[in-house]
Amino acid sequence: MSIPEILVNDGFITQRDREKIDDFSARSGQSFIKIALNYGYISRKNYERSLINAGYTLQPIRELDKNEDVLSKIDLKFADQHVAIPLYMANGRMVTVMADPTNQFFIDFIRFTYDCEPEIIVSSDLDIVWLSNKLLGGDYVKSSVFELLNRDPANSAFTTFSSGQLVFFFVLLGLVAAGLIISFKNTSIIINIIISVFFLVAILFKLFLALVGSRFELHQAVTREDLKEIVEDELPIYTILLPVYKEDKLIKKLIWNLQAIDYPREKLDIKLLIEEDDDKTLNAVRNLSFPAIFEVIVVPFHMPKTKPKACNYGLHFARGKYLTIYDAEDIPDTDQLKKVVAMFNKLPSNFICVQSALNYYNRNENFLTRMFTLEYSYWFDYMLPGLDTLDIPIPLGGTSNHFKLDNLVELGAWDPFNVTEDADLGVRAYIKGYKIAVVNSTTYEEANNEPINWIRQRSRWIKGYMQTYLVHMRNPAALLRKLGLRGFLGFSFFIGATPLTFLVYPFLLAIFISYLVFDLSSIRTLFPDWVLFMSIFNLMVGNILMIYINMMAVFKRRFYELILFSIANPVYWLMHSVAAFKGLYQLIVKPFYWEKTDHGLSKVINPTNVVK
Repeated sequence: MSIPEILVNDGFITQRDREKIDDFSARSGQSFIKIALNYGYISRKNYERSLINAGYTLQPIRELDKNEDVLSKIDLKFADQHVAIPLYMANGRMVTVMADPTNQFFIDFIRFTYDCEPEIIVSSDLDIVWLSNKLLGGDYVKSSVFELLNRDPANSAFTTFSSGQLVFFFVLLGLVAAGLIISFKNTSIIINIIISVFFLVAILFKLFLALVGSRFELHQAVTREDLKEIVEDELPIYTILLPVYKEDKLIKKLIWNLQAIDYPREKLDIKLLIEEDDDKTLNAVRNLSFPAIFEVIVVPFHMPKTKPKACNYGLHFARGKYLTIYDAEDIPDTDQLKKVVAMFNKLPSNFICVQSALNYYNRNENFLTRMFTLEYSYWFDYMLPGLDTLDIPIPLGGTSNHFKLDNLVELGAWDPFNVTEDADLGVRAYIKGYKIAVVNSTTYEEANNEPINWIRQRSRWIKGYMQTYLVHMRNPAALLRKLGLRGFLGFSFFIGATPLTFLVYPFLLAIFISYLVFDLSSIRTLFPDWVLFMSIFNLMVGNILMIYINMMAVFKRRFYELILFSIANPVYWLMHSVAAFKGLYQLIVKPFYWEKTDHGLSKVINPTNVVK
């Protein structure tokens, strides 16, 4: 009796489900058991119960022998489609691991390819996925790491500082050192003027973007009427990548969020990307007592160990016309995929990415989550629309950016050596002449509620902005020609100036505190009154403007309870400065290190109950 018949007899799937799976299998090339387990028809526990009831014994396979000649005759994608892999020859038979020992197509493949009968070992589909990716995924993971570097080395962050940049930095450092030796006071005054003016101009630029964004209502917004016109049978396949690492506590919540997505099940191509050494998350999937709608892909070990490398690996198996990324804790609007499809249908062909807004479901948990929510609100509701309106490169967020898959591949996908890979990708897309739109849909995340964890996350983000700026400023004249003056200035003040403002902020603050605490005459020996007052003025005005921007952030989403927390922005910026100096240190000593952010720390009981 075949496995499909056993599952029907055991009552784990209906005859109608079996017919639907068989039809889907014929159209997609995926095996019956692959579809049954990855499209929510049966849980893994029930599947294993059926195998045991039918007399099969599931065996561990990680330590089994392997033969390179045997493995060279099968491709990973084919093994993955059938959840089966041949390993070695023993006693004239091919030892073959299978999740469905009755898969006649794969049995015939073994007979035809190796000219022998298979010796079948039955094992868990997850163990087979782990083993097949480890044994056969070498070329795919190398491509995931080196594709962009080989194809377009000028846009790869593999080299942190170019020779020209190193020369520039050391010459500048030498000039400053010489100036301090020759005339300490005058050099200090010049440095102070440059820092304070730069700080104020950078803040004024953000205010200008926010004011432009505040007047901007999405001219390409998707309406309810647009959604009603969608014909579900005509919707394209949609790939969702879910890169996770040690997120075993969030797997159940992740499945719940995925099940809420309003999109035809058979047109969802969801890939859960698990690192080879992450047995915790793999076992969390194994121990689920209910069906899951995603396919597990195990990313073989290869440095750098970053999210973009995992996403590039998953890209090799993507089947969709469109592709997006969600993090494990994300709660996207249920109609987000349909909105994106509708928006792409309305946009010109040179638009290759649609960015959804991000915000937080636990915004009122503590001081940090409130500040984080204010920041994301003005970023996605004001800054990005402002950039879009002014046609300035848009740094994408780390999640909920929706791509045309073919164009994403054409761009070289994500840079595995850049720790803010999506910001970099947004700039590369702009340079190639592509456009990015912002859709009226939100994905809700868990705001970081723990200070040390927040600094780890923010230092990585700031380090990635530094990487992105260094990569694209290797040839400033060429970048100016590609972006035009407006795009070049926007890129410099938005990507480049963001980490610099955090780095210079403590120096301006130190001057202000010295002015308040110490005798004014001692400060005057170093700075004349006009320099001192200008620095303090720029610091005060800069902070007031950022407080104002934070106050603006509450209005589009009606988060009025957060408005008073805007006053605490100077303290929040000081935390950014700590993260910025940590990011700068890591940029020098370990630029590709991906500092993991812990998730699932929020005490919000029902994160799906989001006020929209």
